[in-house]
Amino acid sequence: MRRDTFKMNFLKNTILHSELNHKESAVESKKIKNKRNILKHLYFEDKKSIAELSEALFISIPTLTAHLEELLEEKWLTGEEMDTKKQGRNPTIYSMNPDHKHNLVIDITTRSTKAVLLNFRNEVISEKVYELGVTNDQSFRTQLLEIIDGAIESFGFLDKEIVAVGLTLPGLINKLTGTNQTYLGLNSENTSLSQVISAKWGIPVYVLNDSKATVFGESLFGVGRDQNHLLSINVDWGVGLAVVLNGQIFNGASGFAGELGHVQVNPDGELCGCGKIGCLDTVASASALLTRVKRGLSQGEVSSLARFKDNVDQLTLEDVIDAAAKGDGFAIDILYNIGIELGKGLSVAVHLFNPRLIVIDGVLSKAGNLIVNPVEFAINKYCLPDFKENLTIQVTEIGDSAKLLGMNAFVAKRLFKND
Repeated sequence: MRRDTFKMNFLKNTILHSELNHKESAVESKKIKNKRNILKHLYFEDKKSIAELSEALFISIPTLTAHLEELLEEKWLTGEEMDTKKQGRNPTIYSMNPDHKHNLVIDITTRSTKAVLLNFRNEVISEKVYELGVTNDQSFRTQLLEIIDGAIESFGFLDKEIVAVGLTLPGLINKLTGTNQTYLGLNSENTSLSQVISAKWGIPVYVLNDSKATVFGESLFGVGRDQNHLLSINVDWGVGLAVVLNGQIFNGASGFAGELGHVQVNPDGELCGCGKIGCLDTVASASALLTRVKRGLSQGEVSSLARFKDNVDQLTLEDVIDAAAKGDGFAIDILYNIGIELGKGLSVAVHLFNPRLIVIDGVLSKAGNLIVNPVEFAINKYCLPDFKENLTIQVTEIGDSAKLLGMNAFVAKRLFKND
């Protein structure tokens, strides 16, 4: 699909694209708001009948019927007659159309980039992984834009309309400008990557820090779906914290809230990638874990992992977790120490945010109770008793899907926003 055709098709979608101007009537304005509310409700609440929608959204049934007919015609919704086994006409159940409207989520990490097409039922339609990790180099930005252009073009040819793009990536992301303050190479002359993509394709582009996307996914679809106050500690090659308070992502003034990985925990510690000394990242991340394992093996520690001693570059985190699960004392001690350091850092966050749930996400979540138990021990030791009451620590149940689903939900929330 050519870019100009793509833009023209998208401009027809009055629900999501055009801003209401002064010439639009109050009736038209109300209709657009109602239709957005219908879409938002069906995305977050799943299938509903006309009667249920009318009661939930306070829209009269005749008006609601007209809106639903338009949304069906625009291919936002599908309607399915429900067999009630009763006399009379069976009610129609409405839900998001899984076949036509989609979001393109670009999941960027320090090791790879993933292009994922999702519909508004949170189903992954297509996924492609590229060996392209984020850097400050302009060449990364060029390659990333090529990936996005290729994905939009190819999905267009398959008659998959992309209504928005969601970018999730590490670093400090300014919520007002969308610029990444950590990876400045993604920006160009004070223009954010999202602005470049949006201008080129004529569609909205939303950007969110990876840990915030993860915690949002956990709060809606994971172990935190019944909790309004939770933390997600994203223990990957760095340590990222994100917070949901009262059901909303906590951003702070500029969107930077949650950088627990760069809180100093050891003034005499190692140099962190951020340029400071002794950050939590240096003692509690997956990178720190592998560094400790390799150091120990080089010093002659007795372990089943000693088979990697002459080729430590082949040692993976999964190897360490597997060894610990099989009773390797050295691997267990390494994971325990990492968990203690992580728990110390989290005890600060517990005192600040008073959550009911802490979810452990990222690659270290694969360690299960081997990481949960020392984290719990440290929090019990360093937190005041009242803060520990009713506090639960759990490993993610949905893994990497938390980030993708969280980003998809964030995009949907922004698309159907009315204020």
